[in-house]
Amino acid sequence: MKRESIYKRYIPKFQQVIANDDNTYWFIFNSDKLLVKTIDNNEVAIPTAISVEELNIPFTSIHYMGTLNEHNCYAVNTSSIELQDNSMSFKPLKSLYDYLDEDIFLLSGKALQIIKWDETHKYCGRCGSLTDTMEGEYGKVCPKCGFISYPRISPAVITAVIKDGQILMAHNKSFPGNRHSIIAGFVEPGETLEECVRREISEEVGIKVKNIKYFSSQPWPFPNSLMVGFVAEYESGEICVDGKEITKAGWFKELDTIELPSKMSIAREIIDWYREKYCSK
Repeated sequence: MKRESIYKRYIPKFQQVIANDDNTYWFIFNSDKLLVKTIDNNEVAIPTAISVEELNIPFTSIHYMGTLNEHNCYAVNTSSIELQDNSMSFKPLKSLYDYLDEDIFLLSGKALQIIKWDETHKYCGRCGSLTDTMEGEYGKVCPKCGFISYPRISPAVITAVIKDGQILMAHNKSFPGNRHSIIAGFVEPGETLEECVRREISEEVGIKVKNIKYFSSQPWPFPNSLMVGFVAEYESGEICVDGKEITKAGWFKELDTIELPSKMSIAREIIDWYREKYCSK
């Protein structure tokens, strides 16, 4: 089952229209680490306060993001790691994957991308002049040459390949332990999404696919991706891993012998779809 859209609860805006309250969300990053507050049962949450000053965190930039459940949200960049509240700490965003609510994780990823874009586009990529931040959108404009830059989004595809009721699962060399997932890769210039699906699968596991169908998509802030999910049918060829990214791969019906991706990922969403469709009969 596809996840419910965050945009039923989150309204993106560039200008604040309601006053801050005690439940205003502050997505505060130091590099790629997010400030979280540990609460009961070792659960973690985003700090909330009327102002960032109440949290005693000095900031280098602050960006309004809109509202979540009618509470304002801000992306904040800080270079400080000193904290006066012992219940708060900076954690790598990826390590919080299974601990934050999905809405909060997705907004944390958006906040991180906005902060990184602001950091890396202070100067014009064409002439090197200091840029100005545009009003009403996430954009940087060069006052000298007029060049405009926006936050970078890098599309990637992720695909479940089905053969005789089995799913292709692969172990990437970057995965911990015995974790397996479906095949993914970045779209290259000049490619359609479907062409990227075919190329990545051919390059990484040596097979051909057919009947490629769109499944769903998910923003992925590591570092600035949009994951576009597909389901495809096996066409021909024998599995032959590239040995560079993929170290082993195979056809699976029962998935109890391998570790699966987090339930918050689109990879797991597609895998769970496969299990419901093919393994519950």
